[in-house]
Amino acid sequence: MSISPAHPASAPALVADGAQAPARAAAPAASGPAPRHMTRRVLIRHGSREVAVGGGAPVMVQSMTNTDTADAIATAIQVKELARAGSEVVRITVNTPEAAAAVPAIREQLDRMGIDVPLVGDFHYNGHTLLNEYPDCARALSKYRINPGNVGKGAKRDTQFGQMIEVACRYDKPVRIGVNWGSLDQALLARIMDENSARAEPWSAQAVMYEALVTSAIENARRAEELGLPAERIILSCKVSGVQDLIAVYRELARRCDYALHLGLTEAGMGSKGIVASTAAMGVLLQEGIGDTIRVSLTPEPGGDRTREVIVAQEILQTMGLRKFTPMVIACPGCGRTTSTVFQELADRIQTYLREQMPAWKTAYPGAEEMNVAVMGCIVNGPGESKHANIGISLPGTGESPAAPVFVDGQKTVTLRGPNIAEEFQDIVSNYVKTRYGRDRVN
Repeated sequence: MSISPAHPASAPALVADGAQAPARAAAPAASGPAPRHMTRRVLIRHGSREVAVGGGAPVMVQSMTNTDTADAIATAIQVKELARAGSEVVRITVNTPEAAAAVPAIREQLDRMGIDVPLVGDFHYNGHTLLNEYPDCARALSKYRINPGNVGKGAKRDTQFGQMIEVACRYDKPVRIGVNWGSLDQALLARIMDENSARAEPWSAQAVMYEALVTSAIENARRAEELGLPAERIILSCKVSGVQDLIAVYRELARRCDYALHLGLTEAGMGSKGIVASTAAMGVLLQEGIGDTIRVSLTPEPGGDRTREVIVAQEILQTMGLRKFTPMVIACPGCGRTTSTVFQELADRIQTYLREQMPAWKTAYPGAEEMNVAVMGCIVNGPGESKHANIGISLPGTGESPAAPVFVDGQKTVTLRGPNIAEEFQDIVSNYVKTRYGRDRVN
């Protein structure tokens, strides 16, 4: 059966004399994310600090250190950097007795620095031993992460999993049960494969893997509940490294449970590949209302800044309209009209300035994170984009008059000229924030 191509939507309608013109099309409906998949709310606490995950709370951003946890000072410094960048909880590896012994010192150092970010302990293989033998570590952590695929084999598995859950119950700590397709429980996988082979129409190997991931997460969560851990202290994750795999697994996970969900690709990769893959996968799920906390697991370049993954996570949420973290800079990509790099340098300078100011502005000037700043390179779209932003500047392109009009809330206020345009525009932005968002402003 063939289908005739539709007429182009832009083709004009021809109406015969005396015929009634077709009704005007309705205005396009406003788009936005689907309603959130409702999950149970989990609270992660340290002192007076309380971070909510799920239950309708804003999607939370988190990250993880890559220091040797046994080096308490280096780890505390990196936790501080991640927290200042916007990581709302920070996970640290607890893999050796030395690392477990260092956790209380890391917590104390952070508290002395005024960093109250909750710490999450990442346990593999020997978590049951470390949590029991180092109670100060167990108390200092605000949450535990357990991978059910490597808590033990055979009869030891249930016992060692139970020991970790018992510690969580004893100290009133939430737990992320984090399944990873690189370390699946082999006994469970074998069971599901056997069940599949008995089907009249067996599933594909890919479908079996998906089922193993989802089943492992949910069955272990149910087991934790049976051991006394309330559902309101359980977060689930099923980590994979493929975009379509993540989407498929989390859709099924959301369909089958109401536990809070931690979202993210594992081994996303380096640079633009890791950013694109994480954005593609998480963007689809977040648009469908799935996901309560996210991590962008970027492989840093040698000597690279660990905080980059926090910034990417924030930008995913902010560009989707799910949260506001820092003022956004709108800038054109450049073309043959903008052979100078002035507008590129100014856009980068202003974006860096805004992000550096936000830790202080968040308290002193609430609402500043919602501001839009436009830095445009020529007169084609410059004035129009600048008028749409809270503050905008249209820099002169190649061959244009050496003048840079500045627009504030849609109105042209001044034209900047000379060698100090960047400094003068930064002062205008700073003064706007103080005037527009200051606590003593007149509404």
